Amino acid sequence: MTLIKSISGIRGTIGGQPSDNLTPIDAVKFAAAYGSWLKNSQPGKKTKVVVGRDARISGPMIQQLVMNTLVGLGIDVIDLDLSTTPTVEVAVPMEKADGGIILTASHNPKQWNALKLLNHKGEFLSGDEGAEILKMAEKADFSFAAVDELGKITVVDHYIDTHIEEVVLLPLVDAKKIAEAGFIVAVDGVNSTGGIAVPKLLKRLGVKVKELYCEPTGHFPHNPEPLKEHLTEICDLVKKEKANLGIVVDPDVDRLAFISEDGEMFGEEYTLVACADYVLSKTPGNTVSNLSSSRALRDVTEKYGGNYEASAVGEVNVVELMKKNNAVIGGEGNGGIIYPELHYGRDSLVGIALFLTFLAEKKVKVSELRKSYPAYFMSKNKIELTPDLDVDGILLEIQQKYSGEEVSTIDGVKIDFAEHWVHLRKSNTEPIIRIYTEAKSQEKADEIAGKMMEEIRAIANL
Repeated sequence: MTLIKSISGIRGTIGGQPSDNLTPIDAVKFAAAYGSWLKNSQPGKKTKVVVGRDARISGPMIQQLVMNTLVGLGIDVIDLDLSTTPTVEVAVPMEKADGGIILTASHNPKQWNALKLLNHKGEFLSGDEGAEILKMAEKADFSFAAVDELGKITVVDHYIDTHIEEVVLLPLVDAKKIAEAGFIVAVDGVNSTGGIAVPKLLKRLGVKVKELYCEPTGHFPHNPEPLKEHLTEICDLVKKEKANLGIVVDPDVDRLAFISEDGEMFGEEYTLVACADYVLSKTPGNTVSNLSSSRALRDVTEKYGGNYEASAVGEVNVVELMKKNNAVIGGEGNGGIIYPELHYGRDSLVGIALFLTFLAEKKVKVSELRKSYPAYFMSKNKIELTPDLDVDGILLEIQQKYSGEEVSTIDGVKIDFAEHWVHLRKSNTEPIIRIYTEAKSQEKADEIAGKMMEEIRAIANL
């Protein structure tokens, strides 16, 4: 397995050979490159970096390697230890730090880990900045500090609580209304830091919580990507406990999925749609999601007179377009909510609080809320890459074949037909081609995906 370097972070599997996997040597090398890049951008100034991690098994090892590499560069470290991705993003500007590192491989299985790099605003680095750091890592272009100039590590353990308070203080979050609704909510924390943060938030909002896999052991009890096929136990728990809804997050708590009271998936794509519906009903404006997200967000945005635009896939691309278009809310169809009122990062805690306020205000069941939105169905598939596969050539051939349709090439190839769309792209995080389709029935979405996969295999002689 090769080490994957992209705008989504430096990601790989633990163990194996340096440069092929995320070994201790690679962790040190990339942490040193990032720390050196920060120092070079502000010569003569003491540098400070916030570091937090999810609960995966390799986390303590990688964290110590990364933090002490930064100390060796003369950088002070704020150690959040077990945390969430959005919590680290919130902590960076609060600490007036120069950057942040989140140690998480997000939805990937337990053998994976990664370094996600933030700037002084607590936002992900741009592609150009990431490329500069990768270049420094390859050249080992860094110099360590003398003994009297070493950095220091300060442990700060309040930031999950602080993050929760910042969420509760948002003008569109109504804790009183949520508490009065008397919600019962089941939570699957996939044995990571969502098991700490989500129940804490819910209890702060006066919600009765039924916990499933909320011990942050790092031993994921099921595939940690919050997709329907992985979530049978939480769906059963919702029905058994007669809960109003279920909440599922990924290991670093930046992806959010809901379960309706009947044990059915609300639909990961509709997490953003519902939160946007609420935000737009109070503060009309523009929205942004990526090219692989549902058309339903466009429909809801236009209902309130706003303008919807789609970015390339990748949180940094969504954020860039949100800033350009003054979007009041945005995110990604994988359950990632970005609400600039708090910060420019995917944040499940913000999404939960907005959703519960909306639900309490509307006084409807989760299944009824879901039925109020346009019915779109997605099919998400992938084809494994092989070293000799000319992906760009395949995508170009598909683009030319469908040139008579509305085609976007800002990120792979997206073809918009009248009643459906297809998006083909190389993944930023895995060695695969993703094939996403959306149509007005699941059968049609699956049929379109199957047809497109056949075309790709024919072109590639797979």
